[in-house]
Amino acid sequence: MNWNRLTSHPQLPNCITIGRLTAIPVIIVLMLIYPGGGPVISGVAATLYLLAALTDLVDGHLARKYNLVSTLGKFLDPLADKLLVSAALIMLIPLGRIEAWVVFMILAREMAVTGLRGIAAEQGLVISASESGKQKTLAQNIALFCLMWHYHLLWANLHLIGTVIIYVALAITYWSGALYFRDFLKVYKK
Repeated sequence: MNWNRLTSHPQLPNCITIGRLTAIPVIIVLMLIYPGGGPVISGVAATLYLLAALTDLVDGHLARKYNLVSTLGKFLDPLADKLLVSAALIMLIPLGRIEAWVVFMILAREMAVTGLRGIAAEQGLVISASESGKQKTLAQNIALFCLMWHYHLLWANLHLIGTVIIYVALAITYWSGALYFRDFLKVYKK
C-alpha cells in the first residue's frame, strides 16, 4: 500500500471527520443504555470519545499538509467537534457526573463564539483558532474522558480528576471566548 497516495486522497480528511460524527451515536448509546455498566462500559465509551476527539488532529493535519482543505471540511470539522463535546457533556448530566449549569455555561460560550465567527465571516473577516482556544479544547477533552470513565483507573480517581479539570476548562473556555470577542472588535473597528 502506498502511504503517500492514501494520505493525499482528496476526501480523506472529510472521511475521518465523518468517522468522528458516526462515533457520537455509539458513545450516546453506550452512556444511555449502560449508565450503570461499571468501569468496562464506561471505559469503552471514554476511550471511543478520546479516539474520536483525536481524529480532529489527524484530519486537520492531513488537510493542511496535503492541501486537502475543502468547503465541506470547513463546515463538517467544527460541527463534528461541537457535536462530540456537546453530546458527551449532555449525557454526563443524568449520570450525575457533571453539574447542568457547567454544561450550560460551556455550550453557551460555544454558541456565542460560533455566532461571532458567522458574523465575522459575513463581514469577510477570519477569526482563527487561538492558543487559548486550543488549550480549552485540550482541557475539555481530558476532563470529559475522565468524567466518562468515572471510575478508578489504577491509583487515579478519574471522577475527581475530571471534575477538577472541567472547572479549569470552564475558566479557560470563558477566557478564550473573551479573547475571540476582543479580537473581533479589534478587526471589526478597522
